[in-house]
Amino acid sequence: MTVESLAAAIARVGNPVELLRHSAARAHTFPVTPEFTNWRSEQRAWAESCALLDQSHHMTDLFLKGPDALKLLSDLGVNGFAGFGVNKAKQFVAVNPEGQLIGDAILFHLEEELFDLVGHPMVIDWVLFHVERGDYEVTTERDENSAVRPSGPPTFYRYELQGPTAAAVLEQATGRPLPQTKFFHMADFSLAGRTVRGLRHGMAGQPGFELFGPWEEGEAVLDALLEAGKDHGLVRVGAKAYSNANLESGWVPAPIPAIFGDDPLLKEYREWLPAGAVGAIGGSMDSDDIADYYLTPYDIGYDRNVKFDHDFIGRAALEELAGNPPRTKVTLVWNNDDVTAAMGSLLGEGPGAKYIEFPKARYALHQEDKVLLNGEQIGISLDCGYLANERAMLSLATLAKEHATPGTEVTVVWGEQPNSTKPQVEEHRPWEIRATVAPVPYVQFARTSYRDK
Repeated sequence: MTVESLAAAIARVGNPVELLRHSAARAHTFPVTPEFTNWRSEQRAWAESCALLDQSHHMTDLFLKGPDALKLLSDLGVNGFAGFGVNKAKQFVAVNPEGQLIGDAILFHLEEELFDLVGHPMVIDWVLFHVERGDYEVTTERDENSAVRPSGPPTFYRYELQGPTAAAVLEQATGRPLPQTKFFHMADFSLAGRTVRGLRHGMAGQPGFELFGPWEEGEAVLDALLEAGKDHGLVRVGAKAYSNANLESGWVPAPIPAIFGDDPLLKEYREWLPAGAVGAIGGSMDSDDIADYYLTPYDIGYDRNVKFDHDFIGRAALEELAGNPPRTKVTLVWNNDDVTAAMGSLLGEGPGAKYIEFPKARYALHQEDKVLLNGEQIGISLDCGYLANERAMLSLATLAKEHATPGTEVTVVWGEQPNSTKPQVEEHRPWEIRATVAPVPYVQFARTSYRDK
């Protein structure tokens, strides 16, 4: 059966917003155990002891090998690559010719001419497209996430250890002092008779390592970590708790890829890209112009990633924008009374508010809720959920800079009008929820210290 291209699907529906608003694509799922105990206690572990998060299954890997692999990545990424040697990693960010965000992923430099790009498919598809159309001496191997992989296990196991006792767990498991490793650098460990590579970072903004290696060695490594963790309060974290880790560290997971413009490159890309690769829009944003949903790296805190020391797609547009970007990333702390009222509206006669699921409230891959001030839209709320450690409902948002001062009270419009036909959307009415602007990351440790730990 022929796979419909994104270009053909848009032509059939007539508008990309309508296509995505009514898409049957589900919100991103984590194909691992939902909960080992309960998601509240599992969230608490990364703040109080040590959390072990299984990252083996929910992201896509793209392995790039060859003498032109670094050139390809440099041509597409806003990042600087000077000094990007083996055993280093970075958050790779790509934009379209107008400087609008395609997506981001974590880039691992594994060997001299071998890289692993790990993340949501948006940026991985973009890179693969350029491999196929360009003149690069690069070979690729794509390993889908376990929810859609045709068969077999992942190439790598990945275990994230993070929290105040993560270092003690690793030291006990390896029998050696923890090596001094800079943030987003890698180190090798000897663990359970295997060589394990570890990236120094933390998904929830806590100190830790992401450990990875060949899949067939993963069970022995996991057993050794669990045994060592018995003395240090290690808790295994399931999909529900893990889905909220980004809200603590301040990472926006799935902005809409800005691929719907008139540039010939983007038209070609839409002909190449399968229609199902983009995902659904959920939320109260109701503009029929897809450009109103686009973001730039500056809108969601990627300022530090942009380096004008090389040529890349979108450079000229970002140089023009860099001096005074109009929006910035913030945390919105939702009003307790309004959240309670929205949830209470599900009791008794309806329709009430759109169901707010805990701990992750996002109900489409691309969550897009209007943020209002005095009735006027000033930004977009992009990802939302409940943090047990803070006992608060939060969202990550991008706001007009003049309204982004901490303490400013705004309104998030939760729900859709009219209700879309997405399978995860029930009959409901929009609900206004007051929220207070706060810094990002919201958790103070993540905001001030964890890159240095």
